[in-house]
Amino acid sequence: MALVGDSYEYVDKRFYDLTVPTADVERLFDGCRWAEGPVWFGDGGFLVWSDIPNRRMLRWLPDGGANGTVSVFRADSNHSNGNTRDREGRLVSCEHGGRRVTRTEPDGAITVIADTYKGRKLNSPNDVVVKSDGSIWFTDPTYGIMSDYEGHKAEPEQDGCYVFRVDPKSGKIEVVADDFVKPNGLAFSPDESKLYIADSGLSHDPEGPRHIRVFSVEKGRSLKKGKVFAEVSPGVPDGMRLDVEGNVWTSARDGVHCYDPRGNLLGKIRIPEMVANLTFGGPKRNRLFITATRSLYSVFVGVSGAQVP
Repeated sequence: MALVGDSYEYVDKRFYDLTVPTADVERLFDGCRWAEGPVWFGDGGFLVWSDIPNRRMLRWLPDGGANGTVSVFRADSNHSNGNTRDREGRLVSCEHGGRRVTRTEPDGAITVIADTYKGRKLNSPNDVVVKSDGSIWFTDPTYGIMSDYEGHKAEPEQDGCYVFRVDPKSGKIEVVADDFVKPNGLAFSPDESKLYIADSGLSHDPEGPRHIRVFSVEKGRSLKKGKVFAEVSPGVPDGMRLDVEGNVWTSARDGVHCYDPRGNLLGKIRIPEMVANLTFGGPKRNRLFITATRSLYSVFVGVSGAQVP
């Protein structure tokens, strides 16, 4: 375990209550090429995350030692990126390689949830969340088809980079947002009345967006009244999660940024590598697991994560 000193930057005194100032950031593992998509399995007590260029998924299991034990969860992940779990506890993954969203069944079989829209291949699904009604919401930028590094280079077949919803009963795929440059991480508010979506368009366009937008969720299935929630700098917002108080914890170039429900920056957790994604885990969901470039980090915080299961 490598401790990362001077872990916090306090912009607002409220951030003290959301952190544990005596708890340092810990590096649990390094050796990835681009670590992404952490998901906590509370029933198994372990974390799974993606290493996109290496086409693998890794598993971290606390074993009482300094770092815990890391093993290969899936040797060929098809360039998986974002991961979550559905309301039955099944793993749901975005695969750059297959340009699809999949579900892993209890017996290990892979079910394709979405791979086309209007008869044309998706771009490269990036991140995914599951609402309490079982609907699946995911973003579809072109990162996985821009080169052979994180997927397979190809021309996009879609007319844009959309945010999609998959109906839990019919399986129908519909566009819920069509005005993003590069839609990326997304997360619901604790009561699911709002959906936060990152636009990381600045990553490949110096004039592109670097913000998080927030939408009202109407009738559980459509998005209205979208507005910019926060501009994230340095870097761009990628993956994000909310805590039980409605604060938004998002990735950035210099670490994890925390915003209150009004979009005010409360503080930062400094990470020495560019952060891609994060999730809350541990028995009390008060441990933040952070995927950042080559490494997996963690830090205990003063609040619990909102996501379930």
